[in-house]
Amino acid sequence: MAALGNRGTVTEASAFSPDEDAQKLYSAMKGAGTNEATIIEILPHRTIAQRQKIKESFKRTVGKDLIDELKSELTGNFEKVVVGLLMPAPVYDAYELRNAIKGAGTEEACLIDILASRNNAEIRELIATYKKEYGKSLEDDICGDTSGMFQRVLVSFLAAGRDESFKVDDAQVAKDAKDIFEAGEARWGTDEVKFLTVLCARNKNHLIQVFKDYQKISGRDIEESIKREMSGSLEDVFLAIVKCLKNKPAFFAERLYKSMKGLGTTDSVLMRIVVSRAEIDMLDIKSEFLRMYGKTLGSFIKGDTSGDYRKILLELCGGEK
Repeated sequence: MAALGNRGTVTEASAFSPDEDAQKLYSAMKGAGTNEATIIEILPHRTIAQRQKIKESFKRTVGKDLIDELKSELTGNFEKVVVGLLMPAPVYDAYELRNAIKGAGTEEACLIDILASRNNAEIRELIATYKKEYGKSLEDDICGDTSGMFQRVLVSFLAAGRDESFKVDDAQVAKDAKDIFEAGEARWGTDEVKFLTVLCARNKNHLIQVFKDYQKISGRDIEESIKREMSGSLEDVFLAIVKCLKNKPAFFAERLYKSMKGLGTTDSVLMRIVVSRAEIDMLDIKSEFLRMYGKTLGSFIKGDTSGDYRKILLELCGGEK
């Protein structure tokens, strides 16, 4: 029941008793009103695997579904975070994608955040989980809601075919850097397929080298060129690929910063990243956030949220520091 990663702020609770936790949660919801403090005390301090054990225990000892009970007792963003915490990682990803696709308009940011940052095994598990949970093909749903080159990049992600080896072929690096340059900066108009071929298929080490070579040829950073050559969701998705390859925690730190700076908060982004990264790499995301913006992630969350929603997010992030 260990955590998903080893750089998370959420780690396995020692002396863990799922039956005890289930009973405490039941007592917190029994009668009039709910004791939110008990929920905040328990759920952010258990791994996803431990929370599944609590769900099983709750069903066995109370005869009800824990998620259904919490949904009937809680509201708003606090409810959304709590429900998300009780889902295994691929189920939560599938749930987020489903919500982003259905209804009026598509939340492209959600498709990009999830699909650009997951590895091949995670994508394959996500596709299977989506089918199981919703009886639909994730690719069909995405294709029904997106179009053009942006759609083609997302379909490429879903093929889960990125090379995940560590080998770097210098001749191929030089060719890829030249191909991207000639597909963008060196011509009128942009041949986006060349960008897709290189950015969606090659391994991380190879691409880091391609970006260095590209800078030498073009005199520009690859991110700068993408901003000049692309626009809209296509620009966003290619930038996300590059940023995740260079430094994934920094990518998430920037997404968190943008979700909170200025007027209003994009809660969907804030919740999704905190819930999904808490036991994977939140320690690294926090240090990148501090390095990039000179303030702690916790201080931003504290200043931008309120009530139990604020409390549970701070617990998941390991406090204000």
